[in-house]
Amino acid sequence: MQKNQTKEKLKAGETVFGSFVRYPDPALIEFLGYQGWDFLVFDAEHGTIEPRDCENMTRSAELRGVTPIVRVTTNLQPIILRFLDTGAQGVLVPWVQSSVEAKAAVDSIKYYPLGIRGLAGVRAADFGQTKSLGDYVQEANSETLVVLQIETFQAIEQLPEILKINEIDVIFIGPSDLSQSMGLPGQGQHPKVQDAMQRIADCVSQSEAALGLMVRNPETALEWKEKGARFIAIALESVLGPATKNYLSQVRS
Repeated sequence: MQKNQTKEKLKAGETVFGSFVRYPDPALIEFLGYQGWDFLVFDAEHGTIEPRDCENMTRSAELRGVTPIVRVTTNLQPIILRFLDTGAQGVLVPWVQSSVEAKAAVDSIKYYPLGIRGLAGVRAADFGQTKSLGDYVQEANSETLVVLQIETFQAIEQLPEILKINEIDVIFIGPSDLSQSMGLPGQGQHPKVQDAMQRIADCVSQSEAALGLMVRNPETALEWKEKGARFIAIALESVLGPATKNYLSQVRS
């Protein structure tokens, strides 16, 4: 298991930058690895990525030392287990709304004594070829990143209790679903939604967890970096779309 550079940087108080990728293509991940991302999130929730895809994409990320993280489809132990066994170094769990659900996520991600993740000599454990499973368990518990997504107004109400759960590395704001839960679907910049996001930021700042969120552009990233966010992600489409339009606008003018 490789060193989780993203987790190490977060523990050192640094800010990390990553991209969400929803396309099950290892070659794309290998290419992105040359661009300097700290982490890549393989989006199995809003993409077509399956565990087999995740395993090959993880191999590609490892080539350049980029941290492979998977956003799972749902907060269920069998699903989290299958994606983690591919070698992914972190899990982003969507739709966490209570301390009970937060504890269930941590339990699924961590091995004993921190959780109940099932143990086998799979790829994540180097197929049992490089060390004992006991040594691997200690390493995995130390290196695996836990990212919980807060994306409803109900979750904000429960956030102080959620943050009492041990082993949470990042609280990640999902602006789109948060806006929807507030009756303002798609209006992430609405003052009420922004106020709710700031409320999350203020709560997280009083804990040991890092604040993370999805941004739309460099300006939004810098704005939230100033507000204390240290796990900043952007959709690959939000990078490729503007770059492509800018290129075509220049060459066609």
